[in-house]
Amino acid sequence: MPTDLSPVDGALSDALAAERSRQRETLSLIASENHASEAVLAAQGSVLTNKYAEGDPGDRYYGGCEHADTVERLARERARELFGADHANVQPHSGTQANLAAYQALLDSGDTILSLSMSHGGHLSHGQPYTMVDEHFEVSHYGVDEATGRLDYDAVEARAEAVDPDLIVSGYSAYPRQVDWERVQTVADAVDAYHVADIAHLTGLLAADVHPSPVGIADLVTGSTHKTIRSGRGGMVLCDEALADAVDTAVMPGCQGGPLMHNVAGKAAGFAEALTPEFELYARQIVDNATALADRLGERGFELVSGGTDVHFVLVDLRETHPDLTGERAEAALESVGLVANKQTVPGDHRSATVGSGLRIGTPAVTTRGFDATATERLADAVADVLDAPDDEAVANEVAETVADLCSRFPVYGDTTAASV
Repeated sequence: MPTDLSPVDGALSDALAAERSRQRETLSLIASENHASEAVLAAQGSVLTNKYAEGDPGDRYYGGCEHADTVERLARERARELFGADHANVQPHSGTQANLAAYQALLDSGDTILSLSMSHGGHLSHGQPYTMVDEHFEVSHYGVDEATGRLDYDAVEARAEAVDPDLIVSGYSAYPRQVDWERVQTVADAVDAYHVADIAHLTGLLAADVHPSPVGIADLVTGSTHKTIRSGRGGMVLCDEALADAVDTAVMPGCQGGPLMHNVAGKAAGFAEALTPEFELYARQIVDNATALADRLGERGFELVSGGTDVHFVLVDLRETHPDLTGERAEAALESVGLVANKQTVPGDHRSATVGSGLRIGTPAVTTRGFDATATERLADAVADVLDAPDDEAVANEVAETVADLCSRFPVYGDTTAASV
């Protein structure tokens, strides 16, 4: 089957080639990004792109779905095995879509959701302003302790008692510590609320048993299927059998029509990779690298929200150490030398989300490239050098050379032989 786009669409072919080169020649430090394997890319680019498969395996609205059924059953079975869930719906197009399905399955319009404020590490799909979640439900928020950067579960409980929510969301976009799922469930039980745990960022860490899991604790567990687990891009919902029918109906027709079967194939391929012993080593290395990153940035004098990390990223708070450097400007300075991170608000931030006073710096993608702790320490020094002197051209040139060397030593989508640092 031809794969060269250039005879059909030269402009598109050029753009895709340029993006592949960009990924090879820069280092992705965005905590939600990763590099899927060539096998996952092949599955996602397969002939399943052509197939409608509304419904569930064995119960479709269209004919010709026997092979699509096989693919989806593989993805479901592997998800159940990876996460120890009774039921897995792998059809959601994204983690956000999975969250919408969870709310649809459990709530009535106008019910109350209690979730972490976005400025403290929550996610848009947990009911932030201007989202459809905020439009259809009453949404209140809790926060972290601004002095420690950590969740104060007694304060969360007090907030829940004051709000009396119908549903509490745990699991976050920018919280660098482990979540006590059982403590959140206790809070939910005390106020007779459902508990939805969003593991979008943590899927790979949970699949490899390097982070505690909310499966079997929370009523529903939602997540993305690409980030730390680097499977096909999309979402999923995990639950017990009692809620399986409600979840499946909420996904389709509640929130979407036919599943993107090529993405489901990518999920099946990535889940198969995640079931291997090598994946556990990879997931542990993600966390080890994040710890090395945190330790080195701390040695260089940077303030980290909560003082460090338990997960796959660090959250740098620039307000005290670099008061004139916004997250937006820091992101641009890093990208100019090939280090691609993202600006981030930090607890108590007075800057908007589009500017921010912090940076979220993740290790999943560089770990996929083969980084160990030593390489990550070198990366941390490069980040620190840029942030300490964002306008210094000599520093920028030196760091750009370091980035080029690291990209060469730890290649992606090219020569697969990685050298030691």
